[in-house]
Amino acid sequence: MRDWTNLDKKYIWHPFTQMKDWLESDNLIIERGEGVYLYTTDGTKYLDGISSLWVNIHGHRKKEIDEAIINQVHKLAHSTLLGLGAAPSVELAEKLVKITPDNLKKVFYSDSGSTAVEIALKIAFQYWKNKGHENKKLFVSLDQAYHGDTIGSVSLGAIDLFHSIFHPLLFHTLVIPTPFPYHNPDLTPEELKDHCLNNFRKLAEERGTEIAALIIEPCVQGAAGMIVHPKGFLKGLEAICREKEILLICDEVATGFGRTGTMFACEHEDVEPDLMCLAKGLTGGYLPLAATLVSDQIFEAFLGSHTEYKTFFHGHSYTGNSLACAAAIACLDIFSKDHVLEQLSPKIKFLKNCLEERLANLDHVGDIRQCGFMVGIELVEDKLLRKPFPAELRIGANVTQNTRKYSVILRPLGDVVVIMPPLSIENNQIEIIVEATEKSVKEICQN
Repeated sequence: MRDWTNLDKKYIWHPFTQMKDWLESDNLIIERGEGVYLYTTDGTKYLDGISSLWVNIHGHRKKEIDEAIINQVHKLAHSTLLGLGAAPSVELAEKLVKITPDNLKKVFYSDSGSTAVEIALKIAFQYWKNKGHENKKLFVSLDQAYHGDTIGSVSLGAIDLFHSIFHPLLFHTLVIPTPFPYHNPDLTPEELKDHCLNNFRKLAEERGTEIAALIIEPCVQGAAGMIVHPKGFLKGLEAICREKEILLICDEVATGFGRTGTMFACEHEDVEPDLMCLAKGLTGGYLPLAATLVSDQIFEAFLGSHTEYKTFFHGHSYTGNSLACAAAIACLDIFSKDHVLEQLSPKIKFLKNCLEERLANLDHVGDIRQCGFMVGIELVEDKLLRKPFPAELRIGANVTQNTRKYSVILRPLGDVVVIMPPLSIENNQIEIIVEATEKSVKEICQN
């Protein structure tokens, strides 16, 4: 048997990983998956509590997606969309337009959440230019926003830990406050929502002629630590955007495809964005694929004669890859065939009950934030004072590392433990994840 662990250390540079720590640690090397489980090269079985970083929807080795990819590879692996069409990309686009908000009519493909956002901001920028509004070039995002790792998407982010080192490379953006009750205990959620909306309204009134678009992760800010927004916040932002002629971009990369209990998070408040970014769960966690959907109003602003130069000059070599599109088609078909969303509601309630019973009363659990199957458990040194642990203790990392001895894989965001299992998970498996988290919090935080 090959020494996979040492070969990995010899050749691989891992993302979002301090490699000094990695090189000094014993690490898991995954060889295969089945359902909600992952298996290492030595055969050890782990429950995938983070859906392989939020991408796996229906479980690993889902028969229908396996077969869709195999059938497609016998026809065509890839053909460019630059000057040609490809049947799988057309079929998938038709499906996406049918399940997304009614105003979204056109699909632009790419390969990741970051590129989907990058495309959205470039489209928004050029839209206003094509319409003759040269001054509308600013973008607004939320405090603690995360929209990806390419330079444009990083410019829209506001998490210093991830983004501060790159500030000299970024373009200027505007930031509005996030309605986060846990860190604003003097305000009720309703008061905080109104405060943040008023902040955006004032900004829109003062600089609306300069603002191209507002971008938001609807209902939940994922990488910020699963910050769940108060009801009505998204709808309020949409109303201001409409009033002040500001485009609304909904980044549904993390929140889409059932994660919040509806197919897309913006459905919770009946919001119709001008642009929507999709990725992660689009192919069920099989292949890299992303999509940026836009309204006809935006699409039509790019139509003109060749010499008007209104063309959107952007593309990827693997845009609309046929294998990835085939996987995505199968993934979407499973939603309807298996009644995934209908079966999800009782599992979300069960997860909520488990979290309340096992974790809510622990001394070092400061907050539990849940929207559907998106969960963040914030760990604190002092619950009453909301005092965080010293960063050097790496409490979140140590807790999630500890869950592995209970055969559960989780990953933290700082000192927020994230639980985001595949939608196909069963109640007994949910119990295993929550119990492993409870035991690990007690064992790590109380020592």
